[in-house]
Amino acid sequence: MPFRFIAGADDFLVQRKAREEWDVLMQFVSDPNAVEVVDGQTGNIDEVGRAVTQFVSAVQTISLFAPEKAIWFKNISFLADSVTGRAQGTADEFERLQDALTNYDEDNVRILLSASPVDRRKKAYKWLQKEGESVFLEAGKDDHAVVSMIIREAESAGTQFTGNSAQILVELIGGNTRLALEETRKLATYLGSDGGEITPELVSALVPSTGESDFFEAAEAFYSLNLKWALEAIHRHFFAGHDARPLLSSLQNRNRLLLQLKALEAGGQLRGRVSKPALESAAAKYGSYFGDNVSKSSFCVFSQNPWYLGRLSECLGQLSLKSLLEFQEAFRETFLEIIRRPQDQEDVLTATAVKCLSPLQKRRA
Repeated sequence: MPFRFIAGADDFLVQRKAREEWDVLMQFVSDPNAVEVVDGQTGNIDEVGRAVTQFVSAVQTISLFAPEKAIWFKNISFLADSVTGRAQGTADEFERLQDALTNYDEDNVRILLSASPVDRRKKAYKWLQKEGESVFLEAGKDDHAVVSMIIREAESAGTQFTGNSAQILVELIGGNTRLALEETRKLATYLGSDGGEITPELVSALVPSTGESDFFEAAEAFYSLNLKWALEAIHRHFFAGHDARPLLSSLQNRNRLLLQLKALEAGGQLRGRVSKPALESAAAKYGSYFGDNVSKSSFCVFSQNPWYLGRLSECLGQLSLKSLLEFQEAFRETFLEIIRRPQDQEDVLTATAVKCLSPLQKRRA
């Protein structure tokens, strides 16, 4: 069988996937001495040469006790867009690697290569992708991919995320793949062997905020339209020593996007959860009103990720355009009140939450 090649931008995702593949390959080998792992982490051309030489030697050396063999060339770094990766000496060494990969006993030797990061423009990468069984893992910073991954991780541990809890976790830790998995395992351990549900409240209580948004929970709680959770989250925000203005800015940014989404919904451009085709269609019709070269901003709904907008839009069915406009006016008044009462910021934000969400709570009751 042809060699396996796993690559991607996130080294943790790549090595995790490669480890799964490696566990499968090792089952093919009966002799434990016929298993070799070569480290491809290199910092200069000499190290590239030594790593390739070790790999070639592993391919050419057969065990005395079994015809089959498994080799993992892991952590390959010389395929990146780096000084070492661009060097002619590295290109020469890759030719040796290429020769070894085209002249080995495919019936008895199983080969796995894993690399991160990689420059997909390189001939070397394209050759490996074409000649081997290739998998490219998208960047771990893709929140949608990370959410899907931790949902699977929770299920394997006998638990499950409910509501927006998985998205909240990813936002809190800034989309870090490794940390997302560790926090998921921590939550599953907390729930115990009987399993259970990982709720938004549990995530907010046990997962520290290490991402760029230290005020995500309070904004998420506010737009869940759950007054009790919103008040608790606002209290935690100030208990942690945060200021009111970043939180208020986060609320306003969300509200601007929701206003635009509600207007598109009222105009028949969006129906139900936001999809990429629907957003592109709306952008073709209204995008010109935002000017050219619009950077990512809450002032332009078309500059946002459709998946993110889809998550935000989950509350739209319970909010009218009038309610969203009232929210925006309340946020403006809150800003002015904070200027007048800088020592009472928590009280001011608490009053704002009650003013905005109490009428909705009564309606839902």
